Amino acid sequence: MGLLVGNVIRNAAAVVPDRPAATMGDDDLTFGQLEERTNQAARAFAGLGVGAGDRVAWWGETGLAAMPIFGALAKLGAAFMPVNARLGVDEAEAVIGYAKPRLTVVDETHEGASFDAVRQAELLAAGSRLETGDVVDPGLDEHDPHVIFFTSGSTGRAKGVVLSHRTSYLRSFPNLITDWVGGTVCMFPLFHMSGWSMTMNAWQMRLPVHLASPNPEAILTTAQRRRASRLYCLPAIWSRVLDYDRSGFDLRSIRECDTGTSATPPELLAAIKAAFPKTVTRIYYGSTEAGPATLLGDADLLRKPGSVGLPAPGVDLRLGDGGEVCVRSAFLMDGYFEQPDATAAALVDGWYHTGDLGALDDEGYLSIVGRARDVLRTGGETVAPGEVEAVLAGHPAVGEVAVVGLPDPQWGEVVCAVVVPVDGRRDDVSVDSLRAHCEGRLASFKQPRQVELVDSLPRTPATGQIQRTLLVERLTATRAT
Repeated sequence: MGLLVGNVIRNAAAVVPDRPAATMGDDDLTFGQLEERTNQAARAFAGLGVGAGDRVAWWGETGLAAMPIFGALAKLGAAFMPVNARLGVDEAEAVIGYAKPRLTVVDETHEGASFDAVRQAELLAAGSRLETGDVVDPGLDEHDPHVIFFTSGSTGRAKGVVLSHRTSYLRSFPNLITDWVGGTVCMFPLFHMSGWSMTMNAWQMRLPVHLASPNPEAILTTAQRRRASRLYCLPAIWSRVLDYDRSGFDLRSIRECDTGTSATPPELLAAIKAAFPKTVTRIYYGSTEAGPATLLGDADLLRKPGSVGLPAPGVDLRLGDGGEVCVRSAFLMDGYFEQPDATAAALVDGWYHTGDLGALDDEGYLSIVGRARDVLRTGGETVAPGEVEAVLAGHPAVGEVAVVGLPDPQWGEVVCAVVVPVDGRRDDVSVDSLRAHCEGRLASFKQPRQVELVDSLPRTPATGQIQRTLLVERLTATRAT
């Protein structure tokens, strides 16, 4: 039969048709409804000429309406390509143009772009008028592409991470020891790999995923209302949840409070344990390209502060040249869409080179100590400094600029613009003026949240390259005094 994503939905609907598959706010979707709407959407797509081997872009806000689209394309054998809902029109058009989809689907909040698109609501409405019989997989193989997630590298150019049905299936295969009877709260948007991996993981266990906006009130309200068993939040979101007044919420159903993706300070973990004393907490480290890489279990949280744990089951891990973290497993991507050079650089002899620098202790526990490539991570998003610098350089008061990531307990890193102002225009360089200049050119998460004014940027004597590490060390020391 093969490890096909469409079978996850089909099998759950056959066994527990009336059980919730997903919720968001007041909306519910049972597994039976999900299967029916998935088949209807598949027939609507087929009527538009979409079939096996095609690619379909989806640009929309997180919501239950995305789920039949996801399932329909899996059953047809067309690759689902979610586009970051936060991107501006120009950025989205560049990503979609690179991917060359047969069709683009947009919701009402993302209409008006110059590319041809089908409205999500109209597509689903058309599908609802069609028969609901099961769509037969047209000779699909588990190694066929299932999804393409877009990420940015050090150049800022979009890269499409291609995952097969088999890879998606294995990444989301359930831990049968875990019993999330109330399902899991998912604060990830559905253009993220993590959002869909959490969704599929819940569906493989035939349990619901509860979508929630990444703010504490929505997360806590959803957990209470849906009697959820698990919360997984990025460190930045956990900080907000812990700072929020939780006295009016009944959260006794929660059994697991997990985190990961970006740096997790030991103080934050201690605060989670104090706030939710009857739960277990684990740290997950991985990426869109690699899937799960390491896991730090609850018993090791206090014993191994700052660590991301041991290799996850089925994962081999080693440190390559210069201490770069390399992993090998059945969870790895197939490669980057139509970027053979980038694929060859990332996948070498079956090993994925993460770009992170790591250190192993005497028990084999991994800690991340830096990055081999010039990118920064803020709130779980990847930002290429060069892309931001190219936009900021057009500000009339900016003479020179370097963009760095400063350590931050909430965001992991904050985007900081270090600026040498044009003579006499220091007062014209501020966070507000730089962000206003970036509006419409860069997504909000790429825009600077901090600005530092300097007389000159440190550079290497021979080549004139900006010494970003030295900049970070200086600014961090200044903030600590």
